[in-house]
Amino acid sequence: MAGIKALVSLSFSGAIGLTFLLLGCALEQYGVYWPLFVLIFYVLSPIPTFIARRLSDDTDSSSNACRELAYFITTGIVVSSFGLPIVLARNSTIKWGACGLVMTGNAVIFLTILGFFVVFGGGDDFSWEQW
Repeated sequence: MAGIKALVSLSFSGAIGLTFLLLGCALEQYGVYWPLFVLIFYVLSPIPTFIARRLSDDTDSSSNACRELAYFITTGIVVSSFGLPIVLARNSTIKWGACGLVMTGNAVIFLTILGFFVVFGGGDDFSWEQW
């Protein structure tokens, strides 16, 4: 039952993050939908970690090069998703208020993705690693 509660809370926090993102786009004073391109980063960010967990073996407790490379690529994707709204705001494509809302949404979404890996990352019976 604890897995279901975690899944519901992660879904709720993901909805809150997407609400911030959509508010940064759809409010009347902003009205520009360019910040929605960060959705690409939301989709891409967990992929390197999923691949690394699938390919690496957990027999050794020391550092694994495949996982370290996946963490590095994931960090680059996350930093890019925070950089895109700043670049758009500096070019006056979006307003700074929209940039703030999008960056708040980014923080909430990426904390939700981190929470997913913390909750469902273990090797117990209720795991999503079986994909």
